[in-house]
Parts: sequence; C-alpha cells; structure tokens
Amino acid sequence: MTTMNAPRNAWNRAAAALERWIGLDLVLLVSRVGIAAVFFASGRTKVSGLLGVTDGAVELFRSEYRLPLVDPVLAAHAAAYAEHLFPLLLVLGLATRAAALALLGMTLVIEVFVYPDAWPTHLSWAAPLLLLAARGGGAWSLDRLLGMR
Repeated sequence: MTTMNAPRNAWNRAAAALERWIGLDLVLLVSRVGIAAVFFASGRTKVSGLLGVTDGAVELFRSEYRLPLVDPVLAAHAAAYAEHLFPLLLVLGLATRAAALALLGMTLVIEVFVYPDAWPTHLSWAAPLLLLAARGGGAWSLDRLLGMR
C-alpha cells in the first residue's frame, strides 16, 4: 500500500514546490499586465496621437460593431478611452477589481453584440479578468500599497 502512495506523494511535493516558487502574487501580476496589453493594443488602433479617436474607429462602430441603442460616435470614444484607462489601472494595480470588472463588461458586450462566435478568445480574456476581480491586484500593486483590498 505504501508503494501506491509514493507517486501521489511525489506529485504533491512537486505541486507544493510549484505553488511556493510561482506564487499567487506572480500570477496576479502576469494576469494584470497580460490582459492590459490586449486591451491597450486594441485601444491604440482606435486613436491617432495621444487620444484622438479616428474616423475609422467611428466607422467600425457604425458599420461593423453596430451596438444597439448606442450612438457610434459615443461608443467609439467610450471604447477608445476605456481601452486606455482600465489597462493602465491594471498595470499599476490601482482599483484593480473595478478595472477588471469594467473590462469584463466590455468583453461581455463584444461577445453578445459584436462577435458571438469568438467566445474562445473572449473566454481567454475573461479568465484573467475574473481572477483579478476575485483576488485583486496582489502584493505588487498600488492597491496593496494603499491598503485597498
């Protein structure tokens, strides 16, 4: 019976070592920076210069994205600004949970109204955002430095 436990015990020792080596705070930092990069890159495609929303971005919201009940000009501006602000907050780890929830909301809107067949991509965005909403920014965040949970 003892020999049957040896593989399980070795596996559990290896798992414990990985948990100590990697740690949740590293996972939260990588999640913050990784998902922030995705949304920030998308936001940069909508602007020229610092934050001047392009005519092309407005046209995308008018012709391809077509959100119900939202003016395309307003939607283009809101998306462009949100895709700059919330990723910045995530990288800093400031108001992490709120920023993650905001981007999760954007992801849901994109999934439901714009690209419903892109659920594998949207699920890959939702996973780190859910982690950050649930666990916060971690030890290496301004939230922690400021004593915010």
